[in-house]
Amino acid sequence: MERNAQEELKAHLMATNEEFRRLAGQHSEYAKKLDTLEALPHLTDDEQLEEVRLKKLKLSLKDQMEAMLNQYRSQQVA
Repeated sequence: MERNAQEELKAHLMATNEEFRRLAGQHSEYAKKLDTLEALPHLTDDEQLEEVRLKKLKLSLKDQMEAMLNQYRSQQVA
């Protein structure tokens, strides 16, 4: 799908789908926390574990959002 159309679809779901908004908001929170950790000059063992955990959670949310986008696209085609 063209990038512009992808962004339009995301914007549409952000405006109309509460679950998609919730997932996107959580994804953004994890991204902010990761940015904070990655800005540190040195991570403790606990911080490294937290970084890995946040990356996995963020990726899981991205996968869920992508699945919603794909489901919406397939409904539009059908």
